[in-house]
Amino acid sequence: MPSVLIIEDDDDGRQAIAKLFARADWKVLEAADGDSGVELAIRNRPEVILCDLLMPKSNGFQVCRAIREQLQPTKIIVVSGRDYAIDRTTALEAGADEYLLKPITWEVLCETIDRLLPAIPRQPGATKSPEELGSVPPRLKLWGVRGSLPVPGPTTLRYGGNTSCVEVRADGEIIVLDAGTGIRGLGLALQKELGPETIKLSLLITHTHWDHIQGLPFFPPAYNPKNLIRILGYEGARAGLGAILAGQMETPFFPVSLRELPSHLVIEELKEMQFHIGKVKVQAKFANHPGICAGYRLFTSAGSIAYMPDNEPYEPLKLKLAEKDGIDLDEARNFAAAERDKMVEFLRDCDVAILDAQYTDEEYPRYIGWGHSSLSSVVQLALDANVKRLLLFHHDPSHDDDMLDRMIEQARSLASKSGKAMVIEGAREGVEIVLETAMRGKG
Repeated sequence: MPSVLIIEDDDDGRQAIAKLFARADWKVLEAADGDSGVELAIRNRPEVILCDLLMPKSNGFQVCRAIREQLQPTKIIVVSGRDYAIDRTTALEAGADEYLLKPITWEVLCETIDRLLPAIPRQPGATKSPEELGSVPPRLKLWGVRGSLPVPGPTTLRYGGNTSCVEVRADGEIIVLDAGTGIRGLGLALQKELGPETIKLSLLITHTHWDHIQGLPFFPPAYNPKNLIRILGYEGARAGLGAILAGQMETPFFPVSLRELPSHLVIEELKEMQFHIGKVKVQAKFANHPGICAGYRLFTSAGSIAYMPDNEPYEPLKLKLAEKDGIDLDEARNFAAAERDKMVEFLRDCDVAILDAQYTDEEYPRYIGWGHSSLSSVVQLALDANVKRLLLFHHDPSHDDDMLDRMIEQARSLASKSGKAMVIEGAREGVEIVLETAMRGKG
């Protein structure tokens, strides 16, 4: 059944309207103040929100802005006893779809809803279960492996030229790591696979540098109103996650705004470093990279996947700054060692680790402070953490397929000298890894 959220601090008025909707077979949600209303809206994604203008905590204008940032297709009807043109204009600018005057009749409400939603959609169902889809055990697939900017062409055919995007299927969830240009191909594949079924997925954003979000406007499932897309990430350095994602789709840059995407799209600012997506536990860790940047480790029923696409070792950076600013070298080394230990623990015994390896050892000294790793530093990090399978990721746009071949061979040579049986591969678009296979390698 369709659902409506009534946000109104007058108990009698709210309950009277609720009874009318209930008689018409609507699912009714109620909130007595603006803050509770925003929370219920984001959690339940109703088709229609009826919102009073003057309320405690958050007023109707604030509610409209908060909800509209995260729920594009939901229709918001502001109701008020005040007939001021400025109130109507401000409500519409804040994200309301209609402004109605009290006292409001059921006939006026029905006419307004029929106009805003000619065919009331039923609440979208979830994506088919793994059993219904005949899914394989937990697995990941690489859709974009490049850093900085996409570089399609004949010299990047084998490893791929799209920017960061990894798909994880685990325990009934579709989890996408980053929204670089690779997410377009993922979206097309999901539509082909699931057909008329609802696509329900969670998108984890590591940070909002362009190569990690630039594919979102071209993600086909975002243009289907039956799909449920949850975007999670940490607040950016200068603006919130929602504002940054919307910014790249503003009129000067893109013809469709984030608000106009018809899917049920919710953007959530992460506050905790550990949370769950369904049955999958997610542990986050902030990276050494300009701005706010995090990596994620997903704990599935068949093992764990770590994704740290942008990260620089602390020691070279700290020592360079110490020499420049006169900081004690021992203190700089101790700080760097402590931070590295934390990263080792984050990756400890991981089955598949997808890690930043943008620069060769020869290149890296020219790019200290840019926020990326050298080849030998990431190999040693993975060895110290007892990683089972290392995927070298975030390939530099200047590195063609032949260069990546040489880097992978060099990484394998470094690992072989350690005596540990760690598998090393270069991240390659289209490669799919079943986690059961990774687990069998633990032997």
